[in-house]
Amino acid sequence: MKIGFVFDDTLDSYDGVAQYVKTLGSWLNSQGHEVRYLVGETKMLEWSGGKVYSLAKNQKVRFNGNYLSMPLPASSRKIKKILEREQFDVLHVQVPYSPFMAQKVINNSSSSTSIIGTFHIAPHGFLSEWGSRGLKIMYGNSIKKFDQMLSVSQPAADFARRAYGIKSSILPNVIDYEKFASAKKSKNEANTILFFGRLVKRKGAKELLEAFNILHKYNKKAKLIIAGKGAERKDLEERVAQLKLQEDVQFLGFIEENDKPHLFANAEIVCYPSTGGESFGIVLIEAMAAGAGVVIGGNNPGYTSILGAKPELLFDPKNHLALAGKLSELLDNKQLRKNLHEWQQKEVKQYDVNIVGKKLEAIYKRAIDNRSKTRHN
Repeated sequence: MKIGFVFDDTLDSYDGVAQYVKTLGSWLNSQGHEVRYLVGETKMLEWSGGKVYSLAKNQKVRFNGNYLSMPLPASSRKIKKILEREQFDVLHVQVPYSPFMAQKVINNSSSSTSIIGTFHIAPHGFLSEWGSRGLKIMYGNSIKKFDQMLSVSQPAADFARRAYGIKSSILPNVIDYEKFASAKKSKNEANTILFFGRLVKRKGAKELLEAFNILHKYNKKAKLIIAGKGAERKDLEERVAQLKLQEDVQFLGFIEENDKPHLFANAEIVCYPSTGGESFGIVLIEAMAAGAGVVIGGNNPGYTSILGAKPELLFDPKNHLALAGKLSELLDNKQLRKNLHEWQQKEVKQYDVNIVGKKLEAIYKRAIDNRSKTRHN
């Protein structure tokens, strides 16, 4: 099959949706398919053997508690030429999509090209919810061209139905399981708590720091590692100084993609205190696959879709005292950590790209067959 991934943002990053596209694209290429990438402003010219088409200039905007880049109007002529040249069997669009780029790709696609969508977001606040409803109006008839819509989780599917009127099937996010599971492991560092992610308000690093301050009063051996970059770093460093925790809180800054598995593998607790706006939680399954001691997350719908079978892995990020108590319990109870670790090691395998990829491959083939039958009739 010839497959085109359509993504309005840049492919130069390893943020959640970009990572989804890259991981699936690499796997599909390894299965003998021709993969191309029709994306927003991107420097790389190819990914995993597939040509990258950078279709638009992008503008940074704030949406759903995140900073992302929105494409400025793309050239319809350029898009038409690419579609005529490539003759895609399938276009796989990341949803929500922009009327300025991806929608032009959809509207100019051939009637013989199947279109699959994957819905990726859950709302973070009132404005995100209503902004999405306005975006639906701009889509017009383009939404009717999809052969099938998928969502990465039940919370994403619920939001897709509520805000966009889209019915979707669940096909989860993916990881290259072997890449993380083969991480070089030393013994999980005792009393080490790791935060990994963007240092922005909704990711909750500040909430974890406040909980750690409470914990540290009773456990002087506890250490907190904060990995990532973002606008909150300066405030976090100032708060660490106020609390006199400089010797026990370490800032690592931005972590290269190849260094993530080792970092996860050697943490006793990996804590993701996001306060909301999560449709899934790919960082949770990365840490689980790498063999982190225990991975816990804020009690939001996306993280609950992964950890909900074990409620003891979830917490209210804004209840600092309760979070400190949970961290203390996990650090002190070796058997509890062992039990939760074993559950996570089994649970995470379902997200391996070798499993999810085969399901997606079958969805593509079915959509192509259905289009062919429709045209024949």
